[in-house]
Amino acid sequence: MAAQNTSPSYHKQPNNLSFSDQLKTYTKLVISKSVYLFIIPAILCAPIHHLSALYFDQTTITQLYKYYANGRCSFIVGFVSLSSLLMGTIYIFTTIVRRPRRVYLVDFACYKHDPSFLISRDSICRRLETVVSPESTEFCRKVMEKSGVSNNVFVYGWNQFPPKSAFDCGRGEAETVISGAVGDLLAKTGVNPRDIGVVIVNISTFNPVPSLSAMIVNRYKLRDDVLSYCLGGMGCSAGVIAVDLAKCLLQVRPKTYALVMSLESPTSSYYVGDDRSKHISNCLFRMGGAALLLSNRYSDYQRSKYELEHTVRTHHGADDKAYTCAFQEADDEGNLGLSISKDLTAVAGKALKANIAALGPLVLPISEQLLFLANNMVRKLFKIKGISPYVPDFKLAFDHFCIHTGGKAVLNEVEKNLNLTKWQMEPSRMTLYRYGNTSSSSIWYELAYAEAKGRIQRGDCIWQIAFGTGFKCGSAVWRALRTIDPARADNPWSDVIDHFPINVTN
Repeated sequence: MAAQNTSPSYHKQPNNLSFSDQLKTYTKLVISKSVYLFIIPAILCAPIHHLSALYFDQTTITQLYKYYANGRCSFIVGFVSLSSLLMGTIYIFTTIVRRPRRVYLVDFACYKHDPSFLISRDSICRRLETVVSPESTEFCRKVMEKSGVSNNVFVYGWNQFPPKSAFDCGRGEAETVISGAVGDLLAKTGVNPRDIGVVIVNISTFNPVPSLSAMIVNRYKLRDDVLSYCLGGMGCSAGVIAVDLAKCLLQVRPKTYALVMSLESPTSSYYVGDDRSKHISNCLFRMGGAALLLSNRYSDYQRSKYELEHTVRTHHGADDKAYTCAFQEADDEGNLGLSISKDLTAVAGKALKANIAALGPLVLPISEQLLFLANNMVRKLFKIKGISPYVPDFKLAFDHFCIHTGGKAVLNEVEKNLNLTKWQMEPSRMTLYRYGNTSSSSIWYELAYAEAKGRIQRGDCIWQIAFGTGFKCGSAVWRALRTIDPARADNPWSDVIDHFPINVTN
């Protein structure tokens, strides 16, 4: 979650760890990959001369044994070869035995908005004029004009703004989005709700009793032993957190499905006061949600769209500035709203850099990691000035980028510091333009855009990154298991995709 016209202060170096910590990270990486770097080459190279001689002399394996036993081969070479073979066998065996269950994304469905929820910017401002001062209304108008969001957006409940009951309005929005997204997902996958063993709902500002996860259990009559969770107050990064939780649960509960529902209900927390720091939510946050069906069944490999490769979470909540930079509280008149502090820029940048630093060793090619390590050694160990920090090229690791639509300025900063192309930023910018900030579900509308454009090919790697209150940042890395036919994408972009991209000038 991010405020309009504020952007994380990223540095060129996507790492805030000390040199010693960086050295430990990359040393652990080299050791963990030693089977590939040293053992396998030793197995192949040590006896190659002798094996070639045996081949051309048409000798036998028995003769090879005598060759070693009679001391005609160096004892050291023989010992290294046999030891490497043994170590390699043990490594491969333990890797297979201890390998966690694979987690597949069978399919996902973004809520497809009803046209009746479409409202213009002018209509929003006219409604605001009835409850806030003219100065606050003009402030909101300027923020929306510069936000990179379309003049017409999908908003729930603005025809009766301010609502008589924010709670009832929030429940109506949540039920509308959940029933639309989950209903579409079950229809697309054909999965029997009774086969779902895990249900996770993430929503920040609206948490009724019974929970929204219980509402799903009740609506679709899930089985009695279903594991049900509702994650509240975790901001725009909660979608990645929900996926990470589902992955952990699928590791201990075999042969089952996990249903993840990511949404927000902005109508439950419309701000009607005159504190400008709390008007950002009225200007940016919009209606939306996405439902995912995850599986750990090997039989679902053939029909699944993606496989989850990594989830990385970083949290800076121990720091007081990070904890309070986006804080829900009441103003002096008792009106509840989300306050954005001046520390948000620095906090968001720090969280994003820490997450990238943790993700880099898992996904970057070894060449990029070594270049990054060498650059740090030259600059910090040898104290050589005038050398710029090396920025790893994440385009070598990922084919598609789904960056949370926290705001136009945030996307500009990410594009600049990761050196991304306009094509790579297109799904994020178009999602911000058409839907605004749909919180945790924005990264799924972006992936749906890439599918509708026919960009997803088998083997492609997708990076979803989101950040939110707390303050935290999360990344999810997916591998496409098949090429997505845009004619069968069946998502909210399908009917309008030919009109995009649009040149956003505001």
